[in-house]
Amino acid sequence: MKQKVRELQEKMEHQGVDLTLVMDRDSVYYFTGIHSYLGMDFGRPTIVIIPQQGEISVITPSLELNMARAMTWVDKLLPWTDGIGDEWRGYVKEAIRGKKTVGLEVDRTHAKLGNFLAEQFPEVKIKDMYSTMFRQRMIKSPAEIEIMRNAGKVAVAMCTGARNALKPGVSEYEVSLAIMDSGTRKAAELLSKDQSGFNQYYSPLAHDLQILQTGEDMHMVHKRGGIKDIKTGDSVYMCFCNMAEFKMMKIGFDRQYFIGSHTKEEEKVYYQAIEGQKIALDLIRPGIKASDVHKASAKYYEEMGYGICYRTGRAVGYSRLEKPELRVDDDTILEEGMTFAVDGAVSLDNGVAGRVGDSVVVTKDGFEYLTPMDNSLQVL
Repeated sequence: MKQKVRELQEKMEHQGVDLTLVMDRDSVYYFTGIHSYLGMDFGRPTIVIIPQQGEISVITPSLELNMARAMTWVDKLLPWTDGIGDEWRGYVKEAIRGKKTVGLEVDRTHAKLGNFLAEQFPEVKIKDMYSTMFRQRMIKSPAEIEIMRNAGKVAVAMCTGARNALKPGVSEYEVSLAIMDSGTRKAAELLSKDQSGFNQYYSPLAHDLQILQTGEDMHMVHKRGGIKDIKTGDSVYMCFCNMAEFKMMKIGFDRQYFIGSHTKEEEKVYYQAIEGQKIALDLIRPGIKASDVHKASAKYYEEMGYGICYRTGRAVGYSRLEKPELRVDDDTILEEGMTFAVDGAVSLDNGVAGRVGDSVVVTKDGFEYLTPMDNSLQVL
């Protein structure tokens, strides 16, 4: 992580940025290793101060100081307490005083910090460092890819737990519970192999609201699981993209199953989704434009008679949405070590849908699955 900070500082010097303030959770972790804090949702901001040269520091709530100290390599931690002095703002004022240009991830910085800077330092120029920082995160190291392989194992375990629970009469939320239980147990198993140093502070607990649709709700793409019972003849779709992770590294993953039977239309649409994903995957390799991967898949859906196609995929890693994206307006050239969630999907207004999603890493001559699991049409 020290090297990651040095790389950013070099870019700051080149761009004339005197100081960068980092507030996004994923970026805080990327540079410092600190995670699992409350954050601004609870009025408890953690902010990393990265000068163009020299030692970085982290503003942290005093009640989280011991946890932060145990998680990070950063020596200079700046604790603040409610109602004492200027709280976290005092450290920000001190850091910015005399600076001309300050970097932020503008769209990922809480409005409280952005507004504070605008009010207190109207003369300071704000430079958006979002693209710079995400460019730095595009290529994953071998160690990062290995962590993402383990995230894939967690995702596959989640899906296996769900598949084992799927049957008529089981409620959607019970399938979600099986997903969380299976994912948590797999993550705990993987974490138990090394509990030294910083590793002991990662939680295995799977969390968030499971994206799950069944039966006539299949066209409601991001609907969460409810109390509805699964019936014979239902299709069941599960997206694990907001839950599947390991050691803070995120991946995308989706699977669909059929309970007892399926219609001819459901079969056709499912295989179209599989083919749409396959067309995209077949193009993934170094030297290809991200937009060309999307366009190939979109052309297929158009030939099948469907309308506008949303993006075919997105980069994943420290965040659930990174750069580049596999979409019509992203001409980034794919490179070895990039990691993507790649989707295939068709949704009809009559409730029929077919969806599949996997995460992959770009290799020197193609790609490798991070989520190796059968995606054939399966009737349970």
